[in-house]
Formats: sequence, C-alpha cells, structure tokens
Amino acid sequence: MTTEFQMPAAGPFATLVLGGARSGKSRYGENLVTQAGGKPVYIATAEARDGEMTERIAHHQDRRGGEWRLIEEPLDLSGALQEQVVEGDVVLIDCLTLWLGNLMEQGTNISTATAELLAAVNACPAQLVFISNEVGQGIVPDNALARQFRDEAGRLHQALAADFDAVIAVMAGLPMVLKAPKQD
Repeated sequence: MTTEFQMPAAGPFATLVLGGARSGKSRYGENLVTQAGGKPVYIATAEARDGEMTERIAHHQDRRGGEWRLIEEPLDLSGALQEQVVEGDVVLIDCLTLWLGNLMEQGTNISTATAELLAAVNACPAQLVFISNEVGQGIVPDNALARQFRDEAGRLHQALAADFDAVIAVMAGLPMVLKAPKQD
C-alpha cells in the first residue's frame, strides 16, 4: 500500500476519500483539489441546522479561503454535477454521508440515487473528489435506523469505489492509497 497520490493534470477523474470522524479526510481532499491546478469548486451537502453544525461549516470555509466557488446542495448531487460543473473545474464534494442522511430523511430510494450519482460522475468533464465517513468499522448500532444508515453507507462506498479511478483512506491525517490508476 502506498501513500503517494496525485490527481492528473486535467480531464475527468473521480476520487473517493474515506475516513473516520476528524481523520483529516476533508483537509486531504482540499489539498488534492488545490494541487490539481484547476478552478476549485466546493459542493457542500451539510445544512446548518444547529449551532454546532454552523461552527463546523464556518471552520471549513475559513480553512478553504475565498478562492473556492461554493455550491450548496444537500440532496441533488447528480443535478449539481450535471448543471453547475464544467470542464476545468476541480470539485470537492463534502460529504457523502451527510448527503446519504439527507436522502434517508426525505425517504429517497438510495439505490436509485446512487445509480443517478454514478451516471452523473461518469458524464462529468471535471475532476472530482468525494469525501465520506467510513462508518462500518465500529460496533453494530443498537437501533434499526442507525444500522440501515451504516448498511446504506457501506453499499454506497462499494459502488463508488468499484467505479471511481482512485480510493484513498485517511487515518490520523495520513493517506493510504487503496486504489489508483495503473501507470503506463
């Protein structure tokens, strides 16, 4: 397993960055985007529903700075990728588990939403970096909704990892490349 990874200079490319809470995955994803050299775009799936989330959002915004274009989209990631992302953009989508929770709260069919997202990713001309929480490595949750969320997140991650160009796990701020394109 290697820790060296660099986004390609241009062209469509999809990367999945997984990690636990406070693992450094968002910061790592932000660095991938800025090092790629295109126009940085941030698609935020979080909604500021309470003071704690408002503070978390502000922290992320302060860390990124003002050069990023912001798209706030808690539900329709497929639409955002199709309608608001163009060639030359390097897009950070943060975070898939928040998006998943938003969809579950709306009663959305997750399999359908996942298929729509994969189709949008495959049609997207930009470089994409998706951030998501790995939630399946802890204890089995004690309630049905939490178990459903864990299972849906696991299935979502597997579907994206199978289709994406690169998959990176981050622990304690350290990246571990799980999947990378074959070098010619």
